[in-house]
Amino acid sequence: MFYYELALLKSPLNNLTFQSENQIELGTKVLIKLRQRKVLDEAVVIKEVEIPSFKCTDISEITNEYFDEKMLQIATFVSQYYVCSMGEALSVYNAFDKTIIPIFNEEKFDSKIVLSKEQEKAKEFLRQKKQALLFANTGAGKTEVYIKIIEEHLNENKQAILLMPEISLTPQMQKRLEKVFDKSVAIWHSKITKKKKEEILKGLQEGSIRLIAGARSALFLPYSNLGVIVVDEEHDDSYKSDSKPRLHTKDLSIYMAKKYDFQLVLGSATVSTSSFHKIPFFRLDETYHKTKKVYTFEDSDSNLTPTIINKISKTLNEKHQVIVFLPTRANFKYQICTSCGKSVECPYCSVSMSLHKNDLALKCHYCGYAQQIPSSCPSCHSGIIHNLRVGTAQIEEELKVLFPEKIIKRFDRDEIKTNKQLKTVLNEFNKGEIDILVGTQMLSKGHDYHNVKLAVVLGIDSVLNMNSYKSREKALSLLIQISGRSGRSGEGEVIIQTKNEDFFNHYLNESNYQEFLESELEFRQELYPPFLKMAKITFSHANGLKIKDEMESYVKVLKENKNIEIVGFGQSPIFKMANKYRYEILLRSSNIKALLNALHSIQSPNATIDMDTIY
Repeated sequence: MFYYELALLKSPLNNLTFQSENQIELGTKVLIKLRQRKVLDEAVVIKEVEIPSFKCTDISEITNEYFDEKMLQIATFVSQYYVCSMGEALSVYNAFDKTIIPIFNEEKFDSKIVLSKEQEKAKEFLRQKKQALLFANTGAGKTEVYIKIIEEHLNENKQAILLMPEISLTPQMQKRLEKVFDKSVAIWHSKITKKKKEEILKGLQEGSIRLIAGARSALFLPYSNLGVIVVDEEHDDSYKSDSKPRLHTKDLSIYMAKKYDFQLVLGSATVSTSSFHKIPFFRLDETYHKTKKVYTFEDSDSNLTPTIINKISKTLNEKHQVIVFLPTRANFKYQICTSCGKSVECPYCSVSMSLHKNDLALKCHYCGYAQQIPSSCPSCHSGIIHNLRVGTAQIEEELKVLFPEKIIKRFDRDEIKTNKQLKTVLNEFNKGEIDILVGTQMLSKGHDYHNVKLAVVLGIDSVLNMNSYKSREKALSLLIQISGRSGRSGEGEVIIQTKNEDFFNHYLNESNYQEFLESELEFRQELYPPFLKMAKITFSHANGLKIKDEMESYVKVLKENKNIEIVGFGQSPIFKMANKYRYEILLRSSNIKALLNALHSIQSPNATIDMDTIY
């Protein structure tokens, strides 16, 4: 009889010991029967152990799927660093299949791309440094550099990964990659069908697919001969997972590249402060098309001011297109009663609900709860008449009244729910069938808009004033990215509604972004990442008093640890979510080992740990 320690997939439980009459290779996926469970659960063989002192249950079934040594090593790191079980860490991976036989593929690629002198220098720098950062202005042609590097690795019979922040980037990039790599490239993200995923996994293991391009889950596929990882728009926060394990795909890519000697390329026009500080970079600031941008600042509380309306009208009359950016979707972020000053809150979360006029409903953007729009204030029964923080749907409505002859569409998560819808809207816009595109941060995500001559940015101050050490970086990065969508070829104009003209005006020029990063690093010294590590522990429970007491008991224990600092503790910014009360503790330390030990000591089922919190 053989005895094995198993990691239960998707489970927070510690490893369990089971027995088998057959010897099983480490990393093999098996099926086991747990007490009080009718169905079999998936688990992974982690290590062989001595006969235990207690009685063991038999492993029910040995599957053909397995996790290789690299996967096990990375999952071990993830479980230790991001404070989760081995089963949760391994759950992010798609396993290898023993039944799939690799077919040797010697196909060579020739992109026909001729790089400029500066691009060639950039490529050589990136190859030489092995793990490096491409700090490239918008329109400088970093995609061409990526393709040439990927091409070189594929021609050495290696595999490649191109990571993008989310699916909003994939249609345009897909065309460019397929043109060069044809059927050897596959696009991977959460919206593709189960059947398509199976096809891609089979192709990857057989060898017919050599390049995977996609969102963060693309990092966790069964690669047998990986050569390079490219992380495009490396500054983007969507690389950070918002579910357990709360890993950061970019940071994990850096770890993997260094550990296994892969080439790593990080790229962005607005590189993150941490990457700028830690990773050697090449500055690519020449652009393909000489563009000239004119910036206009509007210090106004109203959204569509006469100046903005006139600029939009002029741009449309000249047969050019307009993009309008807002940080929030829906009609208004929230409604306030003018009699009592209270907003309509979600009954399950301590946040104000957003107005969705098309659905004739108020919706909570956190738990999904929806209700009819009340005819009077639920608190004082007076009318709800005052709206705060305008959103995309409201602006779309106002523009349709002002420009009834023009085609105006929205580009946000309420409107764009599938990859097909995304492709349709982008194609229509680039064909000139849409005059004005109104959207949220999705607008900034690297799309090329050929005929946009005016970008209108509303509500950027709400990003700048966020309660986060990264608020300055987020606001400036977002503004530069959106501004970069205007005037891709020739002249472009950007109108910015803000009360912080001095800050934005100084740093908006991309050549000054490096200066901003240097000043930001100075500001963060001895206080924030990348100089210190930060972590957040969130406690949540339906009983508010119980969970508050639990949080406070941990605060007492943590205060005794001289190697870590409690930055703050108390109610979470969103105090109630999905009918649970939430409290949090924010920690920081220069001693990473001490911080991780403290986090691993939190043994509460009500606690969620976020190492390297980005807020």
